[in-house]
Amino acid sequence: MVESDKKRLKFFSVIIYLFLWLFAHERCPFLHRNYIIVKKYLVLQIFNGFKDSSMTIKRLILFVFLSLTIFSCGGKKNRGELIGVKQKKWFPEKPYGMTLVEGGAFIMGKSDEDIAQLNNAAARTVTVPSFYMDETEITNGEYRQFVYWVKDSVTMAMLARKADELELGEENKDGIGEFSFKDADTSKLSEFQKYMRTNYYDLSEDLYAGRPLNWDNDVYWDTEDYPDQAYSEVLDSLYLPPELWYNGEMKIDVTKLIYKYTWFDAEQAAAESKRTRQKFIDRKPYIKKEEVQIYPDTTVWIKDFIYSYNEPMHNEYFSHPAFQDYPVVGISWDQAVAFCNWRTHFKNSYQKSKKKPLVNNFRLPSEAEWEFAARGGIPSGTYPWGGPYLLNDRACFLANFKPLRGDYAADQAVYTVEAKSYLPNDFNLYNMAGNVAEWTSSSYESGAYEYVASLNPNMSMKTEFRKVVRGGSWKDVAYFLRVSSRDYEYADTSRSYIGFRTVQDYLGTSKVKIK
Repeated sequence: MVESDKKRLKFFSVIIYLFLWLFAHERCPFLHRNYIIVKKYLVLQIFNGFKDSSMTIKRLILFVFLSLTIFSCGGKKNRGELIGVKQKKWFPEKPYGMTLVEGGAFIMGKSDEDIAQLNNAAARTVTVPSFYMDETEITNGEYRQFVYWVKDSVTMAMLARKADELELGEENKDGIGEFSFKDADTSKLSEFQKYMRTNYYDLSEDLYAGRPLNWDNDVYWDTEDYPDQAYSEVLDSLYLPPELWYNGEMKIDVTKLIYKYTWFDAEQAAAESKRTRQKFIDRKPYIKKEEVQIYPDTTVWIKDFIYSYNEPMHNEYFSHPAFQDYPVVGISWDQAVAFCNWRTHFKNSYQKSKKKPLVNNFRLPSEAEWEFAARGGIPSGTYPWGGPYLLNDRACFLANFKPLRGDYAADQAVYTVEAKSYLPNDFNLYNMAGNVAEWTSSSYESGAYEYVASLNPNMSMKTEFRKVVRGGSWKDVAYFLRVSSRDYEYADTSRSYIGFRTVQDYLGTSKVKIK
């Protein structure tokens, strides 16, 4: 066989092999055996350099015909068999900065002495499924990403509305027109976009509801870069008026940083369906609309401590780069939930752009999930590291808390510490005890352990504004660092010692038995 013919045969054989590997064997289970035979023969010929002279163009054409036959047997030609709807193979992707907590059963509640005698955590065996959890508390830097996104979004919307009022289109590239709504130029709209604008956008109470913003351009924050006076007017309205400035600094009016989102109250809908014995009910009453001011309350450093000097923390903790890896505080439960919604939206926007499957929702952990994760696989441990001691073998404290009466610095930290401080527990989770206490999704009820379900228990009451807080903080004594200790705070309240971390459900099971 001529060398050039060998190269051509090798090239076409590789192409056919890849074709069979990618498509044929999955689409046609009936000819799977034939597929294996063809594949093995092609591999042998490729690696043997086509020493067999019988491998001719005619035989290669036969292989092509066979592969086309195999490919054509899939699709709608199911031969009347139940083969199911074929979807792309899905593989779980561990979210960035999270760790997998493999589910299981554990004794939830106080199995040791209840020193405070609260009697609100009676021991009970419960089971939780697997889930992902943030390795650390949400940091200032991570929450600022949320704040900056909302700031840009609010500004983009204000600029687009102003451009629409001035009847400026995207074609005006020299001024505010470049920030016009994406659908400002109706000649570039698809038929579906025209339909939506005619039947929904134009008839809505809010004339701008649903209209897509133009994210192709970055907002100009430097006053020297403002393109025109209309742009200057919009940006000026975003800042505090000059009479509220001090030290000559322009400050954003943080009350205008509002995150809007909707969610479906499935629990209430299911309860109503059970009460009325209707399988299907109108979903409109259960679609909730939320508007949350998302900027942290920095005044908590002053309000939480009477007759105390904490102005430096008030001024710098959230904004200064020195604290970017420290846990965010001054966040209410409502703000934490809004952050979870935004994180889901932000990730799924990327997934859509890459035509990838959407990820499951990020959310706050339930009380049971938090305790299971904090235990780190140690069933009877008092603290995340097992316990019952607060010191290691070198007499160093194992968490950031108030170990002695009034001596905040005994553990080498006066306030909070970086999120990745101290050793993690066996699930690789940092600061599940101390540093900052953490919000959970569960409502606080003293007797909840007596009647919640034993599978993935959670107390969720819309009329109960007290939310469970776990883990203890830098200003708490050792009792609140215990994995079984419970505390609560009101959902609309923010503190200098309460932060949060998020979880995401693991789809499927992390433990599969191979037979």
